[in-house]
Amino acid sequence: MPMTRTIRILFFALAVLTMTTAASAQIRITVGFGPPAIPVYEQPVCPGDGYLWTPGYWAWDADFDDYYWVPGTWVLAPEVGFLWTPPWWGWDGGVFLFHEGFWGPHIGFYGGINYGFGYFGEGFVGGRWDGGHFFYNRDVMNVNVVNIHNVYNEHVTIVNSTHVSYNGGEGGINARPRAEDEVAARDRHIGPVAAQNEHFQAARGNPELRASANRGRPPIAATGRPGDFHGSVVPAREAGGAYHPPANRGGAQPRPESQPRPENGAARGENAAPRTAIHPKELPPMERPAAPSTGNAKQDQKYQQQQQKLFDKQNQERQKLQQKQEQEHANLARQNASEAQKQQVEQRHQQQTQQLQQRHATQVQSMQSHQAPHHK
Repeated sequence: MPMTRTIRILFFALAVLTMTTAASAQIRITVGFGPPAIPVYEQPVCPGDGYLWTPGYWAWDADFDDYYWVPGTWVLAPEVGFLWTPPWWGWDGGVFLFHEGFWGPHIGFYGGINYGFGYFGEGFVGGRWDGGHFFYNRDVMNVNVVNIHNVYNEHVTIVNSTHVSYNGGEGGINARPRAEDEVAARDRHIGPVAAQNEHFQAARGNPELRASANRGRPPIAATGRPGDFHGSVVPAREAGGAYHPPANRGGAQPRPESQPRPENGAARGENAAPRTAIHPKELPPMERPAAPSTGNAKQDQKYQQQQQKLFDKQNQERQKLQQKQEQEHANLARQNASEAQKQQVEQRHQQQTQQLQQRHATQVQSMQSHQAPHHK
């Protein structure tokens, strides 16, 4: 699969990242109509201790000019003490902005959106970390106490009963970041883990999850585990509200690569070509090399260990650079940096990411050349 195509699959086409104090990243796309309401669905039972709930949300597919539902699912936390802040849509200056979700020690601002199951617009009341274990609030979480014993019961009064899925604009949620949300924005963050990215891609490739097909009532609203669309699947009981997109939005066939996107579904001033990755998390997912086969079992084992060592090292370098760049984003937000300063930093980030990608590609090629069978 071409790299440009993969980058677009990993996230929205024609995206431009900007920063605010309320979130670690935004993806600016010009979509003239908002996403459908959050559908009504039940939460599948937690599959095991340590799994945290990540709510479902509507994402945008520029290839089909359509929203699609990314089902809610249970995900293992990447670190003890980390919680998931969901992504959210916000209306600002005539465009919808997608604010990416993240893992961190505190819950940040997520637009005031009522995602349910502990995420009722601000903060999180579905559970808490204590002594290295996550304790689930059974009042809002579907947990089997036969298998999971670290639970408690704390009644939650839900004030926000709306299913609106975006902040600001006509009909949107009117909410602003609290002081604790601003503090959370300056924490160390981790983006979606590999299982979440795979889940995201599986949802994007399922035509039944497009809003034009399900009218806001996805047949797979939640799953028991990431990417498992055939096991513990929960359909939406009903749509969260009427869905009235503009005419001719969303379709059965993707737009050809050479055909430009309508202005309503593409970033202003851009053509149909996707942008170069600015940050490591926008790069194509790392692929494990094929197992070596030299005919010598001992040699193959040695080569495989070398491959795994390089894979782990490169993955660690990606994460380290991503964290460094996110910290610089937080510093810009804290300093109320100008747009020119932000653009300068983003250009440097893009250069860093490209250099990292090129260096990793060279390392892989060098290893493959060294490990290739040499015939006399």
